[in-house]
Amino acid sequence: MSLYVAYVLVGLAIAMPVGAITVEMTKQGLKNGFMHGWAVGLGGMTIDVVLVFALYMGLASILAMPIIQIPMWLIGAGFLLFLGYDSIKNADHDITLAGEKVTKSFFASYFNGLLVAVSPGNLVFWVNVFGVVLAKSYGQGQPTSFLIIAAGVLSGILLHDIGLLAIVSVTRKAMNRKMIQILTVIAGLLLIGFAGYFIYEFIQAVKVYI
Repeated sequence: MSLYVAYVLVGLAIAMPVGAITVEMTKQGLKNGFMHGWAVGLGGMTIDVVLVFALYMGLASILAMPIIQIPMWLIGAGFLLFLGYDSIKNADHDITLAGEKVTKSFFASYFNGLLVAVSPGNLVFWVNVFGVVLAKSYGQGQPTSFLIIAAGVLSGILLHDIGLLAIVSVTRKAMNRKMIQILTVIAGLLLIGFAGYFIYEFIQAVKVYI
């Protein structure tokens, strides 16, 4: 239990810095309420869970290969550029003020979360951090401790998402349509900024082999 609680705190710390998932969750939470922001978070955590089990099943060495990671920078950039452009283009669409009926599909928001989470940053984190933890766990003959640690980190991320969206849900009640539209454009620009960073990392990674 102490191991689990310790890594819940680690998960909270990991989730605190603003990243692409946080931006997308906040945007959907402002436009369509708690459940749609939550759907984005669930999409992101789906990818996290898949990566955890991939590591547990021995795929860490494959995921860590440059030939796998380098293209992921470009793929991730493409997804974020698409979401950023869509966010700016449709900033005035699908806005549901507090008390109004939501028309956007829950699964559309969930799919956005999946797209944002398929990023090399996410991949590198799970491989580097949990690859080490997994190796240590097996070295000590305690493979189950890896799953306890993974569950703790995922729980911490989950608590962060719920807390963030609770704040967003309260905040949006004081906002009008124009304010939400402006924040949606800002969110789109941030996503494009993250895409630019991914492209930069892709170029830097390719330079090593040129």
